Amino acid sequence: MRRRQMRLTEQLVARVPPHSGESGRLAGRSDLPSDAEYAAAVAALLAGAPPSGEVWIFAFGSLIWNPGFEHVEERLGTLHGWRRSFCIGWVRLYRGTPERPGIMLGLDRGGSCRGVVFRLPQVAVAENLELVFRREHPVRWETPHMHWATARTDAGPVRALVVRTDPSHPAFLRGLAEEVVVEALATAAGERGSMAEYLRSTIEHLEARGIHDRYLWRMQERVADRLERDGRPG
Repeated sequence: MRRRQMRLTEQLVARVPPHSGESGRLAGRSDLPSDAEYAAAVAALLAGAPPSGEVWIFAFGSLIWNPGFEHVEERLGTLHGWRRSFCIGWVRLYRGTPERPGIMLGLDRGGSCRGVVFRLPQVAVAENLELVFRREHPVRWETPHMHWATARTDAGPVRALVVRTDPSHPAFLRGLAEEVVVEALATAAGERGSMAEYLRSTIEHLEARGIHDRYLWRMQERVADRLERDGRPG
């Protein structure tokens, strides 16, 4: 199958000014979790593991193309009742700063989400789950965002851990106008790169696996248009 061509090209992504300065860093913050807090959170999650002892991670964004943990199997999977949405902000770490805050991809209620499920090695489940948890919870949390859910795969359903949004959390941006989201995606950048780069990479890796997300596709069209306008003469 011929792959679709995104309007959000690498050349357009390169128009986003890179991050500079010290703002947006984790180091020195007073709300960083301790090793004991991470270990306790992982133990609590594993207490809810299915009887099989298998632990799967459902990935819908950057975990697909940069998992950062060991896995022994991967499958395409669908999570029903949740959909991708840029609804978490304002992000001042990783791909945003206080000067140019970003907005991250999350799972919001409604619809369905096609992604990838990764099975962790049973001999090192806790260690690898902690890597995921630390990445998704870089600062202290009140309630963990990881939950058990059922993902449907061609080989049957699996119980998997997934990061979902909490509508009651202050970082959840309810009813944000799409124009505001597009502006953030076209301008924000941090230590790990720009939001535009994140959007392009996520779509690239989804499409490579035969996953077409219409919402993300529309967003890259709009972000490309926004970045193209920046380069047009007055």
